[in-house]
Amino acid sequence: MTTKSRVIYSTGIIIANLLIITGIALVVTQVFQTVLHNLVKKQIVLKEGADVFKSWQNPSPPVYMQYYFFNVTNVQAVMQGGKPTVEEIGPYTYREYRPRENVTFLENGTKVSALSPKTFVFRRDMSSGDPEVDLITTVNIPAVAVMEQVKSSIILSSIISFGMQSIGVEMFMTRTVNELLWGFKDPLLTRLRAFKPEVEEYFGLMYKKNGTSDDEFVFHTGMQDYKDFGKIVSWNGESKMKWWSSNESNMINGSDGSSFHPLIGKNESLYIFSPDLCRSIYLTFEKDVGIKGIPAYRFSPPPEVLASPEINPANTGFCVPAGTCMGTGVLKVSVCRKGAPVVVSFPHFYQADHKYVDAIEGLSPNKDDHETYLDINPLTGFPMRACKRAQINILVDRIVGFPITKYLNQTVFPVMFINESFVIDDASAKRVRTLLLISTIVTNFPLIIVGLGALLLGVLIILLCRSRMQKKPTAKEDTAYTQVSDKPEESCENNSNIQLKTYTST
Repeated sequence: MTTKSRVIYSTGIIIANLLIITGIALVVTQVFQTVLHNLVKKQIVLKEGADVFKSWQNPSPPVYMQYYFFNVTNVQAVMQGGKPTVEEIGPYTYREYRPRENVTFLENGTKVSALSPKTFVFRRDMSSGDPEVDLITTVNIPAVAVMEQVKSSIILSSIISFGMQSIGVEMFMTRTVNELLWGFKDPLLTRLRAFKPEVEEYFGLMYKKNGTSDDEFVFHTGMQDYKDFGKIVSWNGESKMKWWSSNESNMINGSDGSSFHPLIGKNESLYIFSPDLCRSIYLTFEKDVGIKGIPAYRFSPPPEVLASPEINPANTGFCVPAGTCMGTGVLKVSVCRKGAPVVVSFPHFYQADHKYVDAIEGLSPNKDDHETYLDINPLTGFPMRACKRAQINILVDRIVGFPITKYLNQTVFPVMFINESFVIDDASAKRVRTLLLISTIVTNFPLIIVGLGALLLGVLIILLCRSRMQKKPTAKEDTAYTQVSDKPEESCENNSNIQLKTYTST
């Protein structure tokens, strides 16, 4: 091996070792991962012109709202104290459009305010029936609400009861799906409006909620702290609620469910404020999932969220008036529903006490159809898929002064449940996959350096071994060569002399 070769091999081995050592050091110190995370924190901020802001202001993935109704099939038996039997009717599916409007940045871009109107467009191809034709028999919610409002006064109860009988108002009503959702002129409310002009004579579960917005939010942009990205600062001018009986219960925690901070860990609890539920709830990690080639964490509400105060003392503040708590899995929200005995739960009383399920014939709670969950990419915090499922119930009971209720048993009566869902669209999924590919390359760059160093070192070692294994001439080969070289060689001159002598002799 020449001196030049030795220098080349030595230099190569040194470089290979330096690459391996440098790569291992970068892996241990996580330099590239830290750089990537800092870059993500700076990029995922709500600011004018940014892609994140555009997606937040006008979300591209389609959102669908599905409505399922519980049709009561044995009204007469229920009125005589029998067990209600219901059949699930639906879904009636609507495409939901939810752009942000009146967007205004506040406090040097650290906060942003916006209205959040929602518009619903019926999708017949994704529905099981016609909402303008299909009839649903359910609890007469306006009548129950009115009875609940006046039950403390025997005189008023008697007057209202007489008025209900005179215009044929009953405990149950039959209406089209459209009427139940978007509103109808109720005869009892119309009669009351003549005496109290402030009474709204129309009723609907989604009345005045299509194309309008009563909700104004102020959000953190994430500029000051990436973990505050998308968190609600205030709702309709209030930084906390005033309905519940404890400060903890009145807190407005988390986001509105459409955006979350990046770099999410499995040990985190994700908080979401829902005006429909009149409270904040939290979700915890359930399992790893994948959507369109994108890794995600599934978060879902644990049973403790709607557990009774005996199981979860933190829920004591949701008992209003104090001490009037319901069982696990249900929440009475009369305080934010103008006194109407509205109770919310998960569909079919999923995760609720069995007594609520057993009280109604026709319910079958199960995880696949009735669980609320959120699938979120942990690096970006972008929701990949979500299903928000909630059920509206009415608390039905006997009320003194109203003979129509004298045989009723206290029942949390299911009326309707919703399934608000979305899955990331293909274009957005492609952008996320590209971003994740870049992040994978960046975070694994130290390993690439280690691999290159190991490869270079391996090649040099192989070449060095091959060089040393090349055969050298042996002693036997040298002797034979010497003997051959000692023989007298014939030359052209000797040959000429021999020929000349021969010629002379002749």
